[in-house]
Amino acid sequence: MATNLAIDDSLIEEAKAIGKHRTKKGVVTEALKEYIQRRKQIEIVSIFSTIDYTDEYDYKKQRAVK
Repeated sequence: MATNLAIDDSLIEEAKAIGKHRTKKGVVTEALKEYIQRRKQIEIVSIFSTIDYTDEYDYKKQRAVK
């Protein structure tokens, strides 16, 4: 899909240098992948404290070597 975007050239050039990308397309594709990954990580972290365990649950017992 062809798309025209007005992106600051200095940002693109800096990202190309830092990421060692040869093309603008490579920079934008990588940036989108990182953006999506970061948003998914934020979503996962937000559920960390939402798990309720029963009082009988003994995590140390699960770690014991048998």
